[in-house]
Amino acid sequence: MSVLAARQVSKQFPGTLALDCVDFAVHAGQVNALIGENGAGKSTLMRILSGIDQPTSGSLEMDGREIVLPSPRAAAAHGIAMIHQELNLLPNLTVAENIFLGCERTRRGVIDRKAQERVTGDLMRQLQQPIKPRTLVGSLPIGQQQIVEIAKAIVPKYSRSELRWRFGKPLANGVPPGPGSDQSESVRVLIMDEPTSALSAAEIDALFRTIRDLQARGIAIVYISHRLEELLTIGDTVTVLRDGRAVAESPAQTVGVGWLVEQMTGRAAATSTHYSASSGQAVVLEVATPDAAFGVSAGEIVGIYGLMGAGRTELLETLIGLRATSGRILLHGAPVERLSIWDRIRRGLVLAPEDRQRAAILPNLSVGENITVTDLASKQRGLYVSPSRQRAKAVQAIREMQIRAPGPDAPITALSGGNQQKVVLSRAMLTEPKVLLLDEPTRGVDVGARAEIFEIIRRMAGSGVAVVFSSSEIQEVLTLATRVLVMAGGRITAEFALADATPEGLVAASAPATGARRIA
Repeated sequence: MSVLAARQVSKQFPGTLALDCVDFAVHAGQVNALIGENGAGKSTLMRILSGIDQPTSGSLEMDGREIVLPSPRAAAAHGIAMIHQELNLLPNLTVAENIFLGCERTRRGVIDRKAQERVTGDLMRQLQQPIKPRTLVGSLPIGQQQIVEIAKAIVPKYSRSELRWRFGKPLANGVPPGPGSDQSESVRVLIMDEPTSALSAAEIDALFRTIRDLQARGIAIVYISHRLEELLTIGDTVTVLRDGRAVAESPAQTVGVGWLVEQMTGRAAATSTHYSASSGQAVVLEVATPDAAFGVSAGEIVGIYGLMGAGRTELLETLIGLRATSGRILLHGAPVERLSIWDRIRRGLVLAPEDRQRAAILPNLSVGENITVTDLASKQRGLYVSPSRQRAKAVQAIREMQIRAPGPDAPITALSGGNQQKVVLSRAMLTEPKVLLLDEPTRGVDVGARAEIFEIIRRMAGSGVAVVFSSSEIQEVLTLATRVLVMAGGRITAEFALADATPEGLVAASAPATGARRIA
């Protein structure tokens, strides 16, 4: 019998049928993988299972009995917890304070901060993370914030005695405690929405060990990811959603990536063609800072590979002006390192950031307004912005980027993560950049949308735009880039022509020990 199940669940939004009579069952002690293209209905289904949204029709069952989840608190009372793709942390609180927020450990009516910090430290060591309990979450890079989010979902659900067992201090009888009076909201179903989207390979291994541990205790895991090989590694069963319907389900060990792609998209997996940059193009961007020295020509696609914390994001933020530098940054031979961000954008340098929720998406604006917000000057009539011109440009961008949205007036928060990413890219391209900087451009994007974004980037490069993108995925770098730079320890450690780039070479150059060497 399933622990949690959706029976013929549908969800209707204005102008959109997000779910259409979906059946989905979650089993104890298994990793129940859920996949689908952006907009297929995965997030909507999970929001219903976690009490955030209510189904238009259909029902939910737990242990074979019908239940109603009017709120996330009600879901938590049933032992259902969810780790969202977009982080839900308070940046002004410490790691320990975030993890125990709402379920603080107390001693004689006072929050026992030392106990919370001790447990947090034990957890971070278990996850092999050098994150200090007293560190402010806002100062952590996004990958480490993801680790805190995972810990936040797991730790508060254990009692004090269970925490001692969970983190390597066995109880006297060597057996983990079962449900009892000293437990608080013991997790039975843990939903993970893209938990590894910003994690390094070592962090993913640590996460998988934690997941296996939870499985062994009978906890059901719902695992959503666009990394297909990852799903086949960690998943026990795979359910595929397409256009709001459950179209296929199979044991993970009996299927391959090709089957997943075909079920997700309704067509066989396409073979990606590689883009070749024209030789002899003018150098558009020249960088000479203490930690990086390279140039990028018109029509090139330069990939920057490195593990989390290697300095990829910091380098791109330096180029756009979010960080100061003592070095030189030349755009068409003219220095820009002292210019404001806006002046750099006006000269043709634009960045699509990694963390779209915190640094790109404007949640109170519509899809169309998010797309055109940096290009309002071209939509002006006198002192006013022309709504018709703004709308027409947004409609064109939605069509060209194949953004799944009811229209330009739809709220940006109603879109899936992948479609929000397309909005961010559309905005960047409306500025008609000479150099396009992309930080993890396919983070949280499904295989179909990823191929579309690749083709858009290649098309931009083919029109003469110089593209610089960062990625922690080796295959993405080798598929998209025409030249590869590797970073470690905050510095460029190696440079490869595409013909010379191999996974082994990139991994070796990205090892932290090589960070002392800089390519001049």
